[in-house]
Amino acid sequence: SQLIEWPVDHCIKCLCFYHPDDPEALKTEQQQKLKSLFEAARKVGRELLVEIIAGKHGELDDMTIPRALEELYALDIKPDWWKLEPQASAGAWAKIEAVILKNDPWCRGVVLLGLEAPQDELEAAFAATAEAPIVKGFAVGRTIFINAAEQWLAGKMSDEEAVADMASRFEKLTEAWLAARGRKAA
Repeated sequence: SQLIEWPVDHCIKCLCFYHPDDPEALKTEQQQKLKSLFEAARKVGRELLVEIIAGKHGELDDMTIPRALEELYALDIKPDWWKLEPQASAGAWAKIEAVILKNDPWCRGVVLLGLEAPQDELEAAFAATAEAPIVKGFAVGRTIFINAAEQWLAGKMSDEEAVADMASRFEKLTEAWLAARGRKAA
């Protein structure tokens, strides 16, 4: 009921630890909750971003996320956005993109999550998405702010140093993202 009070341009985000090999009872419960949330978002006219993390609960191979998305699409759960963990290969992203386009050509795309990965791992993850236009960007907060937060909270970094540290990390990630797509920062 509170969703209706949100500004229309706000997107609802839901994090779900979901693996296609999870026990059926757990999957059924998660599916029902995601379906209810999807229907509520549609009812109040808000976009929905569903973040799926499978790698913390089982093997993550090139078919794990495509299988998970197929299961959710089979229930007519069609979020506007997906937020997905890095994949090991361009082939995995091609499979993910194929599942999305087959089931929901109106999906706005995928945002890559970082799982607190270090810069070099994220650069490799960015490169794997280079040929996947469905991946629109990245949202990797902790990779950007965790060092500054720890240092600042410990009194070892000033406000200005913390801001500079976060800005530098974000700039490097942006440059890596653009480089993976054959573009340069302006």
